[in-house]
This record gives sequence, C-alpha cells and structure tokens, in this order.
Amino acid sequence: MFPKFIAVGIAGSALLATAALAQTPAATNNMAAATASDSSFQGDWRASKLVGLNVYNDNNQNLGSINDLLTDRNGNIRAVVLSVGGFLGVGTHLVAVAFDKLKFVNAPVPYTGAAGAPNATGSRPSPSTTGEPTSNTPASASLANRWYPDHAVFNATRDQLKAMPEFKYSG
Repeated sequence: MFPKFIAVGIAGSALLATAALAQTPAATNNMAAATASDSSFQGDWRASKLVGLNVYNDNNQNLGSINDLLTDRNGNIRAVVLSVGGFLGVGTHLVAVAFDKLKFVNAPVPYTGAAGAPNATGSRPSPSTTGEPTSNTPASASLANRWYPDHAVFNATRDQLKAMPEFKYSG
C-alpha cells in the first residue's frame, strides 16, 4: 500500500511540474509589464500612511490629523478631511480643505521644550533612537521614509478650523 502512495505522489508532482512549465514566456512577460518595480514609484506616498498624519500650523501648534482623503473619479486627491479638536475621537470637528493648501514636510517638527514634556506650542519631540528628545538638528536624513512625510502644515489656527463648516459624508 505504501508504494501506491509514493507512486501517486510522484505522478501528482509530475503533473504540477508540467502545468508550471506549460506557461508561455509571453504570459510571464505580460505580467511583468503590468506590474512596476518599487523604483518607478520612488518619492510617491502611501495613502494609508497619510491618513492619521498630524497637521501643524506655521507656529508648530498641533491642529489635528488627517482623517480622510477625497479623490475625484480619476484618483486625483482633491481634498483632505481634517479631524480638529476633541479627545479620543469624541467632540472632533471634521473639516475639508483643498489638498493643495497643505504643505507636506519630511523633517520632524522642531522641539524646544524640556525632556519628555510637551512645550508651550504643543509640538512634539523629534524622533530619536534613545527615546530622548533630540536637538533641533534635522533628523530627516537618517529617518526619512520615502513612502510618507513626517507631518503636514496648514496655515490656520485651531479656532479658525473649528469655525469652518463641519464636513459631513452624504449618502
């Protein structure tokens, strides 16, 4: 009985191998042409990494975060929905702003406060490998992530954003 199992296993392996070899090189080449390498998208950002990205104003005050991206039918990002205020999702105010009004920055937000404590402007410390806040020297050269920026900048105050009409999803 054991030799029958071995014979069936060898026959099955032979069938699978011939099916794999039966693929034509043209089909393989078409598949390669349909996909692109990582290098062809160098400098592009992952949309999944933009959602949740912190947004600051020109004074390094934290305004909120990106809640959603709104695209047109061609996939071009037209607007960004910002989540402003609130605590743990309660009491947040959603506003939509034009995508081109945001400035994306790769360098961390400057930090001038005491070790471990947020400073008066509400900005955060630059990332470091030791967990301690770093100096104001840009760490972007060593920590730069080519698939998403560090943060976004929008020229407004939190009060100005809260005064904007609330964005509501329809339908």
